[in-house]
Amino acid sequence: MAEPTRDDPAPPPSAAGRPSPFPRTETWLERRRNKIAAEIARNRRGEYTVPTWVLATALALILGAWAVLIIVS
Repeated sequence: MAEPTRDDPAPPPSAAGRPSPFPRTETWLERRRNKIAAEIARNRRGEYTVPTWVLATALALILGAWAVLIIVS
């Protein structure tokens, strides 16, 4: 691919100043559906990961139960 020159129009930047990763013809709803479908496909392939907030909650519960056991005994 050739390097862009000054005469080449740049793609319109997104709100963050980067080019949008989504085509302009795709609506918000279509992007959302595609994102959900991709996540379901990853989960079916076994690439499922536990969200960080679930792991943090489990750790807090374990540590809290341990602390209660120490304080009560």
